Amino acid sequence: MLELRLAQGNLLKKVLEPIKDLVNDANFDCTPTCLSLQGHTPMAFVVLSLRAEGFEHYKCDRNISMGMNLTYMAKMLKCADNDDIITIKADDDESDKVHFVFENPNQSKISDLEMNLMDIDSERLGIPEGEHHATVRMPSAEFSRICKDLSSIGDTVEISVTEEGLKFSTTGEFASANIICKHNTKVEKAEEATIIEMNKAVSLPFALRYMNSFIKATPLSNTVTISLSSEFPLMVQYDIAEMGYIRFYLASKIEEAEYEQ
Repeated sequence: MLELRLAQGNLLKKVLEPIKDLVNDANFDCTPTCLSLQGHTPMAFVVLSLRAEGFEHYKCDRNISMGMNLTYMAKMLKCADNDDIITIKADDDESDKVHFVFENPNQSKISDLEMNLMDIDSERLGIPEGEHHATVRMPSAEFSRICKDLSSIGDTVEISVTEEGLKFSTTGEFASANIICKHNTKVEKAEEATIIEMNKAVSLPFALRYMNSFIKATPLSNTVTISLSSEFPLMVQYDIAEMGYIRFYLASKIEEAEYEQ
């Protein structure tokens, strides 16, 4: 028996928005302590982790894997108002279906939608672990704005961390642009700070089309953490309130070129 109740139902919509851009079908893996998801393309990888403590009600008697088409799931969630409470239910005697129940706060309207589950054969991939050369924590809205601005000029962004700061560069057919963000903690609110930690200078190119999918997670968090290393994929992390996180991993354009050879 599975029953997960999320008081802030709109959070589920926000979580799904960036993921469905990258992955069509994925398994939601539920354990007694956590709801998680992994999905990947040849160059990008996404990991979602939501702790049981973040739900208003969380019941999962045994490990369950629910394969879903994320596009259809997103369409179903559009039937819920932003302030609706969302409950996800799956019965042991109905293993091929999942129910989404939407309740408005005063319980004057309750919607029960049923979705067919898919049998998705996928194994959980190991995430490369190690110390990154540089880690930057900055306002997520600023990072989003930079990615969007650079996308109007080129299709590749060079991300560099040096003593000078965090630098985003792109070159297009008719123009080029460089944006530098300095380490800055002299701000009124902690989430407005830009904190740069560098063990070693690093500079790598990435495809902006993927970055523009990642930044759709901006509504989830006021801040974003960007971790760079020449030995591991780029990691972009958005913390989700007190519930967990969504992480995106992206191979550099150098690795992409090697993959295509």
